[in-house]
Amino acid sequence: MRRRGSLTVWFTDAAIAAWRAEPRTTPGGQPHYSALAITTALTMRTVFGLALRQTEGLIGSVIALLGLALAVPDHSTLSRRSKTLEVPPHRRLGAGPLHLLVDSTGLKLGGAGEWLVEKHDTSRRRSWRKLHIGIDGESGEIVAIELTKKESDDAARIDALLDQLTDPLASFTADGAYDQARVYETVAERHPDAAVIVPPRATAIPGPSATTAPTQRDRHIQEIVAHGRMGWQKSSGYNLRAKVEAAIGRYKRVIGDALRSRTDQTEATEVAIAAAALNRMLELGRPNCVRLS
Repeated sequence: MRRRGSLTVWFTDAAIAAWRAEPRTTPGGQPHYSALAITTALTMRTVFGLALRQTEGLIGSVIALLGLALAVPDHSTLSRRSKTLEVPPHRRLGAGPLHLLVDSTGLKLGGAGEWLVEKHDTSRRRSWRKLHIGIDGESGEIVAIELTKKESDDAARIDALLDQLTDPLASFTADGAYDQARVYETVAERHPDAAVIVPPRATAIPGPSATTAPTQRDRHIQEIVAHGRMGWQKSSGYNLRAKVEAAIGRYKRVIGDALRSRTDQTEATEVAIAAAALNRMLELGRPNCVRLS
């Protein structure tokens, strides 16, 4: 657990060796810093909750303490490069079919502070973005993430989340907001053998073919009628969804509940880097278990 706070995590030998950008072969100006250097800087900004100028100062001090001859990207470069930075996709440490747990939450954008509200006696008006997140049900790693406007429907983002997966899907678990026909259809099109574990709404009734060819949703409804909603949760494995709520809580405790960026491109980069940092922390904090004979 102590390794999570070690600065050596952010400056590995690989990061130092790849700090400078490769020479550009196409027309245009030559970049000074590689994508890895910009990602490293923005990761430090996200983890330590810094502004871009303070990030520049932190990187400079660490490089000076290490005695390295590396240039320090300034805050303007970090801001500009974050608009086009391609963050590497999330890769699972495990293997085999994936048990995907999905949920969404809100992230605040900058708005009037407490002092302005107190001084002018006005109500606070904040803007929000909706963070859609998918995690591995076994390891807790974030394997899919997307940021949308607050009006976006949760079920409408299933395609975008599934596009980020490279492993076959064993199950898709989400709360009642995803109880829509298109969710079942989308998962079935991409992963025909995957189970969709979504609680039907309280007023749900079986479909017309429930007695002859029941769908997954029909079977959920029949199970709830026979054994109650709590019994269905235990038998279906729906209680595993608590892990995605824990992941959202971890995101807001470690990263924060607000976005620092102000454009769609930089906001998307910010949450992608945050997810990568949380996965790295999860990897560092996971114990190595050895069975004793």
